[in-house]
Amino acid sequence: MTRRMLREHLFKMLFRIEFHDDAELKEQYELYFQNSSANTEMITEVAANEEERKEIEDKLALIKLNLNEIDKKISDYAKDWDIDRIAKVELTILRIAVFEALFDDNVPLSVAINEAVVLAKKYSTPESATFINGILGKMTRDE
Repeated sequence: MTRRMLREHLFKMLFRIEFHDDAELKEQYELYFQNSSANTEMITEVAANEEERKEIEDKLALIKLNLNEIDKKISDYAKDWDIDRIAKVELTILRIAVFEALFDDNVPLSVAINEAVVLAKKYSTPESATFINGILGKMTRDE
């Protein structure tokens, strides 16, 4: 499975934290992996093996652990935007990109930005891709 596909699985799982409490999330993740293994018509069309699943779950746990810091960074760069006003799809994509930029030494900031834009184009709108690129681009200038 490619890094992009892993990131896409991470996006789909992370998106769920906006709609489920912690008690429900474990079940949601199990359902997600069961469905991705059984459903050959999923958008990604690739099920995660155990090693990839562990990597996705580990990154998800790290994002949740650092969510306040990640959201603070997004708020710092999303001038005139309250984080609660950012659409959930865009917020999830930004969270992944900021996580990769701050906490994943294997992902250069430019790659995190590019991958975030790709996700936005696939799951949202061209305007969202521009919005995300603008916020993350400010991070690049400050780093």
